Amino acid sequence: MKLVRFGEPGSEKPGIVDAEGKIRDLSGIVPDISGAVLGRASLAKLQSLDTASLPLAPDGARLGACVGRVGNFIAVGLNYADHAAESGMAVPSEPVLFNKAPSCVVGPDDTVLIPRGSEKTDWEVELAVVIGERASYVSEAEALDYVAGYCVCNDVSERAYQLERGGQWTKGKGCPTFGPLGPWLVTADEVDTGDLAMKLSVNGELVQNGSTKTMVFNVPFLVHYISQFMALEPGDVITTGTPPGVGMGMKPPRYLKPGDTMEVSIAGLGTQRQTVAAG
Repeated sequence: MKLVRFGEPGSEKPGIVDAEGKIRDLSGIVPDISGAVLGRASLAKLQSLDTASLPLAPDGARLGACVGRVGNFIAVGLNYADHAAESGMAVPSEPVLFNKAPSCVVGPDDTVLIPRGSEKTDWEVELAVVIGERASYVSEAEALDYVAGYCVCNDVSERAYQLERGGQWTKGKGCPTFGPLGPWLVTADEVDTGDLAMKLSVNGELVQNGSTKTMVFNVPFLVHYISQFMALEPGDVITTGTPPGVGMGMKPPRYLKPGDTMEVSIAGLGTQRQTVAAG
């Protein structure tokens, strides 16, 4: 099942993608794709719907982030050994965690804004995990029971803020528009995260071409691990790291500039397309 949110920023409606790839309006069924709607019982009810009986979304409607009212937006750093190598950093013995600001969440095709004065804004294709049930001290074996589904995330990053401003990664990760999510939230029953192709192109040039199979820490372990430090709530998002090919790792480094375009995709989870502009 593919769930979406469509409409103008701040006024998105919940939707579901039908068998023909059309978006159907769920606003008469649920208030949003967020919170308790992401729980197992609620998702089971949505899966049982006759989608053909639901009204169609307007043609050409903007897609918002596929999950609304994100609470915790947790990111995992250096979770691909080859990305750690291109960053000149050691593969961590435990997951590196940091936060992206929930206010950075935008739709999959929304404009990405370069922060004022930034010269090192970078890209990162990532698999994002959306929590469906409250998770606290969960075991690795049970971790996937707490996952509602998965989506594409572009973990946009300002490298000077991240690495040159006192060691706080969060500074370079939560600027406005730095968290495109979507196009769809694909429910967990349809996704095997063990080997998903991940790609990101800048101005038509393929720069990232990897797979989730090279993750250092896999999804069940990450959900288990993070739940030892905080209670994860329905609608929380975990973005799980990026394969190599980021601008910072190029020789010489290459960063985004106004007018650039990005295409970001993960097999089975859809494609994002963003234009870059000055903030």
